[in-house]
Amino acid sequence: MKMFSLTVAVCMLLLLPLASASSLAGGQDVNPEPGEAPFAIITRDSPSFDSETWSLTVEMNQEEHDNNTVFELTTQICTNNGVCDPPVKATVGIEERLHSIDVTPKADHTYINWRVKAIYEDGNTTNFPQGSWYTTWSSCWQNDGAYGGVDANPAKDGCAESEDSPGFGALVAVSGVAMAAAFIRRD
Repeated sequence: MKMFSLTVAVCMLLLLPLASASSLAGGQDVNPEPGEAPFAIITRDSPSFDSETWSLTVEMNQEEHDNNTVFELTTQICTNNGVCDPPVKATVGIEERLHSIDVTPKADHTYINWRVKAIYEDGNTTNFPQGSWYTTWSSCWQNDGAYGGVDANPAKDGCAESEDSPGFGALVAVSGVAMAAAFIRRD
């Protein structure tokens, strides 16, 4: 009986992101609100592309850095067929207050969930966001039966084939906008 209860609990935890996905607006990334978290997004690839490296860099607030807070970043990849991988603690590159991760999503992914766990010097922890995930949608996603994104092919009711895909050009354009935003933000 204990094994059955444990199995049910694990299944419910794995299905939780699917329940929250139905409340997500397709293609609209979920990011921290200003002042909500002890960090700021410095760079983040958006959208994410199948089988290509997705990168995220956040900068810890000075107060947390001065108080010896440690960040742990976790990601989860969900696919267009409605299955989410178990959450994975990312390997974080740390340079002063900057925390960077790289993840390569599998083919036909819908979005990448991510969150930050702040571990304070006294051992207490807080997840950001609390009880949910921040989300970066892919270049071709399915939500509520409809496909969207720069690599969606509405005529085929699915994703464009690689030779039809504007993904690389979109990646270059999005990266340029992200870099410009990062430089503007620092001024």
